[in-house]
Amino acid sequence: MYELTTADETRLRKLRGNVPVNAVLHVWLKAVHPHAPAELRLSLNDNVFGNVYVQNSEEYEFRMFFVPHGGELECAYDPETTTISVAYWFTDAKVLEEGITVLRTHAANAPAPAPGSYHFRPPFGWMNDPNGFGRFNGSAHLFYQHYSHGLKWNTMHWGHAVSEDFLHWRHLPIFLFPSEELTAKPDKRGGAFSGSAIPLENSAGVRVFFTESVIERDPEREIQMVATSQSLIFAGAAKPLIDKRPELEGLTLDFRDPYVFRGPDGYWKMLLGSRMGEEGVVLLYQTADVTAASGWEFVSVLHSEGRFNTQVIECPCLLPLDGPAGDPSTHWVLICGLMHSHHEETGRKNLTTATVGKFDGTTFTPHFEQELDFVTDNYAFQAFLDQGTPVGIGWLANWADAAPEIDFPTAMTLPRNLVYDAADDTLLTPPIEGVESLRDHLVDETALAAGELVTLETGQAEIVIELDGPAFELDLYHNNIEIVITLDEEGLSLIYRDDAEKPTPRYIAPGAKPSHIRVFLDIGSVEVFADNGRWTGTKRIAGFDPIHSLRLRHGDVRSAKVWALAL
Repeated sequence: MYELTTADETRLRKLRGNVPVNAVLHVWLKAVHPHAPAELRLSLNDNVFGNVYVQNSEEYEFRMFFVPHGGELECAYDPETTTISVAYWFTDAKVLEEGITVLRTHAANAPAPAPGSYHFRPPFGWMNDPNGFGRFNGSAHLFYQHYSHGLKWNTMHWGHAVSEDFLHWRHLPIFLFPSEELTAKPDKRGGAFSGSAIPLENSAGVRVFFTESVIERDPEREIQMVATSQSLIFAGAAKPLIDKRPELEGLTLDFRDPYVFRGPDGYWKMLLGSRMGEEGVVLLYQTADVTAASGWEFVSVLHSEGRFNTQVIECPCLLPLDGPAGDPSTHWVLICGLMHSHHEETGRKNLTTATVGKFDGTTFTPHFEQELDFVTDNYAFQAFLDQGTPVGIGWLANWADAAPEIDFPTAMTLPRNLVYDAADDTLLTPPIEGVESLRDHLVDETALAAGELVTLETGQAEIVIELDGPAFELDLYHNNIEIVITLDEEGLSLIYRDDAEKPTPRYIAPGAKPSHIRVFLDIGSVEVFADNGRWTGTKRIAGFDPIHSLRLRHGDVRSAKVWALAL
């Protein structure tokens, strides 16, 4: 009963790991050929306890196993008949403290070859928007758009990780699955799109809100769903929450990314992104239900954006900056991703705006607006109030470069605070204070300032520059790409050229005249924070070659220091 049908035992591949008592195993597998089933043999301490058979050869099927006794777990399969995409184990009792242990990934979904990277990356597969970012039961939780079985966008799930400091993350089991109907289909059809999470009353759990997208569904392609998790490990069964768009003339089928938060009047509010006529819009809903699980009603169009040929507003986010939500003098910030927007003067696409103003629970009154990131590879930014301090994180990428047809491994940005500067009436987005803990040792404090070449030991570094004047040029030497940070009379710029024949956007913060610059380098990214985040630029670097050295030229530099960084 428990023998593999293959006659050649030497062909078998075996996944092994020591597991504790009451371990849980998650495996995704499919058949190589449509007429021969996939087969997986499970044994513990050399005692076979089960076989798994899967007929599907188009899409991976999920299987879960409970292993009540500890010991040496072995999963054996024949690669001529069976493909395994992902296999990991964990225990319910300790997974929040210890995370999952990955036994297997496939070449198609392998984690990025980025040793030492201090940016959040998934343990396997595709990742985009951060979701449900918040602190629950004392720890920071990050959910994210995820597809486990490849590095291309596909049917969306929610991945999940937990941290105490927003920097050191433990990977957790897949938190939220799309409907079984969507999971069973191999083509790209939607899934569990972006959303948010709130804590449950009198419980350690969360209530999550997300958009379910089904491409062919008529008349509503996108509807809002709600699910509850008492354990913080898995979402319970999801059910429709808002299954119909408001009846507004010209409103498109775009209706997504619920962001739920407590308003100044004490009611739960929800923002949703859409498009109406020629403008991207933010829709406001609210409910009197103290649990936020029902009773949602449309209030108004809270915000609109008609510039930059914006096709739809995505991932709207609204939170107080400098005081309690119920204080009328408190400033709020509304952050919006402008999907398919195009800034004609610079060629930049998919901009993100941050509008600071007042919010009374039903009306948002803008005071001023600025771009969240002048380089634009900080998309789908989501923030929350962490014990009174706004903190947020974004997808370190841009849909101008990503596409559903290509492998596109990415990371999340460094977590950032949101600070209202009343003196200059500006929004600051510096990295969180704890990022200094990444400094492993000082690499240089004299050579760079003197214009000499500084070689980096790894691809992880922080550069801090104090300026005496409004000009400098920092060359970041990479094997394949030209990367330069400059400051001149026009402003602060990041030059990025990876194709001599392809025009690249002009990444510039016009008129910026900072005196203090922090640059964070990692494999696959560069982030610039000028004057405590008054101007911030984030750029994904294609590939996994590190920046190996740097030099300052033409600089009015008072001092420059370089630290090696390590988690």
